[in-house]
Amino acid sequence: MKGIAETTPVNHRRSRTKFTQDQLKILIKAFDKNPYPGYATKQKLALEVNTEESRIQIWFQNRRARHQKKSEPDEDLESSQDQDHLEEEIQSREDRRSRTNYTSLQLHALIEAFSNNPYPGFDSREQLAKEIGVPESRVQIWFQNRRSRFHAQRKREPDDGDLEQRQDQEQDL
Repeated sequence: MKGIAETTPVNHRRSRTKFTQDQLKILIKAFDKNPYPGYATKQKLALEVNTEESRIQIWFQNRRARHQKKSEPDEDLESSQDQDHLEEEIQSREDRRSRTNYTSLQLHALIEAFSNNPYPGFDSREQLAKEIGVPESRVQIWFQNRRSRFHAQRKREPDDGDLEQRQDQEQDL
């Protein structure tokens, strides 16, 4: 008999978060006040609407993207908006989540999971997060950062096949 783990898709996505009208009113009010809230504000909103901070973060990202598409700023307004955005960015840096420090055991588990699958689905990330004792959102970010670093390293280091090919071409000359 097959176990649940065998029948569950590996790259299962998190289901879409659906907010109630009351939750949306709270979020829209906060967005109108500040479209770039800091971590502390997102935590407070998450408690207020009874969801995870990562869901709030994504809601704000999506809302900002929709608002950018709807209204492109006039040339005259850009400098004042840039100044406003700079002030908000400075405030956001102060409100940021502190850097996550991983123990050697946690890192070992993350690296091992990455070597098995660099693109784990939500269920896999959630399971790993429980095992190592960190939020799933931190595991997701770790994998994104690790993939980025992995791809950057591969671009910097030519693989051995390219090296051999170049050496053969040099010998032919």
